[in-house]
Amino acid sequence: MHQFQVTHAGVNNFRLSGEGNEDIKISKDGWLFLDRPLDWSRDDHYIIKVEALADEEVVDGPVYVTINVVDINNNAPHFNQSEYTAVVREKTAAGVPFTRVFASDQDDPETPNAHLSYSLVSQTPNTHQVHLFQINPNTGEISTTEEEIRRRNVDPLQDPDYTLFVRVQDLGGASENALSGNTGVHIVVQQNLWFNPGPITVKEQLEGDYPMIIAVVQSNHPEAIYSLVQKERELKFPFQITQNGGIQLTEPLDREDKNMYILVVFAKDDSDKEVEPPMEIQVLVEDVNDNAPVCENEESVFELQENEPVGSFVGQLLAHDDDQTETLNSLLTYTILPEDPTAPDVFSIDAASGRIQALRLLQRREQQVYRLNVRVSDPAFSVNCKVVIKVIDVNNETPLFEKNDYGEHTLAEDTPVGHTVVSIRATDADDPDSGSSHIEFHISAGNDGEVFAVETDGKGVGQLVLVKPLDFESSPTYKLQIDARNPEPLMEGIEYGGESTAFVTVSVTDVDEAPEFSLDVLDVTLPENTTKGSVLLTVEAKDPEGKEIGFKLDGDTRGWLEIDAATGQIKTKDKLDRESVETFDSTERVLSVRLLDVNDNSPRLMEKQAFICVAKPVPVIITAQDGDSAPFSQPFTFALAKKSPNWELSKIEDNTSLVFVLLFPLCTPVKVCNCTELGYCYMAPVERSLSYGMGPTIGILAGTLGFCGKSDKHYVCV
Repeated sequence: MHQFQVTHAGVNNFRLSGEGNEDIKISKDGWLFLDRPLDWSRDDHYIIKVEALADEEVVDGPVYVTINVVDINNNAPHFNQSEYTAVVREKTAAGVPFTRVFASDQDDPETPNAHLSYSLVSQTPNTHQVHLFQINPNTGEISTTEEEIRRRNVDPLQDPDYTLFVRVQDLGGASENALSGNTGVHIVVQQNLWFNPGPITVKEQLEGDYPMIIAVVQSNHPEAIYSLVQKERELKFPFQITQNGGIQLTEPLDREDKNMYILVVFAKDDSDKEVEPPMEIQVLVEDVNDNAPVCENEESVFELQENEPVGSFVGQLLAHDDDQTETLNSLLTYTILPEDPTAPDVFSIDAASGRIQALRLLQRREQQVYRLNVRVSDPAFSVNCKVVIKVIDVNNETPLFEKNDYGEHTLAEDTPVGHTVVSIRATDADDPDSGSSHIEFHISAGNDGEVFAVETDGKGVGQLVLVKPLDFESSPTYKLQIDARNPEPLMEGIEYGGESTAFVTVSVTDVDEAPEFSLDVLDVTLPENTTKGSVLLTVEAKDPEGKEIGFKLDGDTRGWLEIDAATGQIKTKDKLDRESVETFDSTERVLSVRLLDVNDNSPRLMEKQAFICVAKPVPVIITAQDGDSAPFSQPFTFALAKKSPNWELSKIEDNTSLVFVLLFPLCTPVKVCNCTELGYCYMAPVERSLSYGMGPTIGILAGTLGFCGKSDKHYVCV
């Protein structure tokens, strides 16, 4: 396998140790060789150690060597049993496994050498030359075939036992060199009482005594309890099951209501455990001829032009039958019932389709309307359908205008939409009650922008009406071409001529229109401290006649804005104040200005005076306000301009008020404040009472607080 090379001059031998000493050897000159073949199924790899020796002394190494054994297909697959025994019930569903064989292979499972494939070699007995069983090539599962069902169900009385010869091959069974193994499968067939009796066919409206038995099911377990449900979960379910498995119909069925039912039968033991797989049974409702044909319309009306060739299609009479389609019960035939048996036939009808055709040329002057009775029949019932055939006039006359030129008409540019310009008239010599004489008017030329339209009742009179505003600047003149036409096609060889066309000329006079702004509403938002002279925006307008225009600004009662008469530029000309006016509008084309608040107002106290009773000092509430809005106003912070130990400020919850509180007791002697208005300053004990009278009076309060009296006015010095 390999020769080891060494550089040491004294090496005269090699030593090998580790796994596989019985199979792997090394020569004195370093050749690693096999003494006998390796077997992957015994060991898939070996790890050995090699050392170089000089007179039994290691002079080089050790070197560790891993030898991987590559598998070859030298093991045949083997079944785990030489013979299998299985049981299958008759009438078992095809493809449902009832047993399985298993084989193994000693070769490498990661290679095709151990990839196994199962197959059936033979079936005994096989008197009908039909394979009744099949095997899954990958799993070894055995089941019955569709052929078994088509031929007949496995019958334990005829073929009580079967023997299958099964083969397994490696290499997936895809190679001639594949190795194989075999086994036998002995199959015992047992009678199966649990089989599907469906599909069950029941005639609709079946006469008899109800409930009536329509089928019977039987479990292989004698003590089974049966139950019956419907698969569709509909409200009506006319079936039930007896304790012996008899499926009963409880009332007559109507195929036109429902043509199929799916029943689900359960067989359970007394512990409500299923002893058989649930069975779905189809019940097909067989149609009987219990419905008469029905005409689609109470009266079918058709039209045919006169002088149409023989065999022309008139129309198709429609009828239906609610019995089952594609059966004799719903097969309809059509027959025209003659009113006068001696009169020649004018029309024929296809007996199978109801298609009506003309048998001769029809003339309106001879007869305008034909009324037919058509009998529609199925094998048991019939109905008469009414048919009306109208002979309509051939459109061999074209409409004629009373005149071809309706002259020139002048309209002001501001003429309102809906104005009638002129009435036009045309006549048609065809039959007055037919589509051949109905007249429609179409403006075929000159109507740029679809400004005009013709309104008509179809009887030859039309009104030329203005349907869009006029614009002298874009279209000062219209020359309209109006065509009179019939909705029915003209007879072959006839064409519309000049007599069916008229002209109307409309001249538009100019009206001095007001200038038009590019926008009707302009919204501007700016802060109230915007610098005087700032440009807010420039309005744009144009005059339809192209005249020079000027701008003017109205509605600014505060005089805060100005506009450039020539350019339309709007600027501020004075200081803005949101607290005075937050929004204002100009007139005509609305300019809406909204001012944004800035913090340009200081908070101020709402009260400049406060009174406290000495005998009963109650705290004073002081409030404040700010002309700005949030967040430039509340909440407020209150503080004494000069700190004093005699007074205290306390906030209350609304953040706009405070409480002014007296702290010192009344027994402390204090100094009365210096009231500059009187020029007095007194020392007095607190016990002295407050007095009032004519002329100067002095009252004593606790702390540096004094009432200075002059006439009826009293002041608090804080």
